Amino acid sequence: MKTLSIELCTEDECVEMEAFLVERIYEFNARATGYFDGRLVGGKLRSESGEVIAAFNGHTWGGCCVIAHLWVHESQRGRGLGRMMLQAAEAEARQRGCEQMILSTHSFQAPAFYERLGYERQAVVPDHPRGHANVTYVKRLPGGLAPPEEDLPGD
Repeated sequence: MKTLSIELCTEDECVEMEAFLVERIYEFNARATGYFDGRLVGGKLRSESGEVIAAFNGHTWGGCCVIAHLWVHESQRGRGLGRMMLQAAEAEARQRGCEQMILSTHSFQAPAFYERLGYERQAVVPDHPRGHANVTYVKRLPGGLAPPEEDLPGD
């Protein structure tokens, strides 16, 4: 039998590999759960000059909205833009029938911000990165729409 050798990816190849893996894992997860309603979600706010000054991205799937990234330009922080971004994500999640929001932040980023907006701490991974923690939050969304019947498991 031929010896297998792992080929490490370059930075550019890692971007392509991530997209490939997300698709393969979604295919498996959808078949396993019966939820085929996965969609990307994102939004941005631009300055008058057209520069992106705040943005978020993530996905919805199976009644959950996962926010992968939320960012506000340093010069724009403290003006409520992060709250606006998160509220827009929550509104879109409700439209898609989501019942909860899920996100992670680091202990040096914005735990207090998320807690003020009703997110509840669910898990903490210490030393991620070393000397800090990764904190996972969940927020229940009242008023989420029921997903279409064809997206329910067992159909």
